[in-house]
Amino acid sequence: MSNLLAAKERTDLKHSNLRNLRESGEIPAIVYGNQNGNTAISVNNIELQKTMKEIGRNGIISLDLNGTEFKVMLSDYQKDPIKNFIYHADFLIVDMSAQLQAQVRINLTGVCKGVKDGGVLQQSLHEVTVTAKPNDIPESINVDVTELQVGDTIYISDIQTNQQVTINNDGEEVVASVLAPRQEEEISTGEQQDGGIPLNEEGRETKASPES
Repeated sequence: MSNLLAAKERTDLKHSNLRNLRESGEIPAIVYGNQNGNTAISVNNIELQKTMKEIGRNGIISLDLNGTEFKVMLSDYQKDPIKNFIYHADFLIVDMSAQLQAQVRINLTGVCKGVKDGGVLQQSLHEVTVTAKPNDIPESINVDVTELQVGDTIYISDIQTNQQVTINNDGEEVVASVLAPRQEEEISTGEQQDGGIPLNEEGRETKASPES
């Protein structure tokens, strides 16, 4: 499923024109991935955010550019979280029959038994890189932690996906674990610190490169 988003080609590429464009509610953007290289466009800020909300971060957008429709994914964007305004967006033209790579969030579900026994659930990995056709890319991957006991760990190799989606991360990479209360305290105070991704790290969910 894809949503239609209208776009206009930008001919005035002067930096001074960007402020006027944004003040009018439009977002400067780039669409790439076809044989013609990059095309400078603009889309409506409200319509883009509405589309993102409806189809999700990795959804397919039907981009209408001067009467020609392209199937695209939002590969990157810059947003002001205070003003709730997107400053710039990059759209990747996709071949619906070809596989591509994308970043997908990991969502832990359930209340694990180890937490009920006093342990602390620690999520070490918040997103994975997957390979799939555009319509098969999930918005997130759910990982059930209900059966985890204190001392248990879930690895990438433990995650089950359908045949249409392949996780590219190393199978031995830790997704989540249940720490004993004392161990969690040591990590919090810095007495024992393991490497890994910070719990509050944020990053873009879709990563795609222009095709040459």
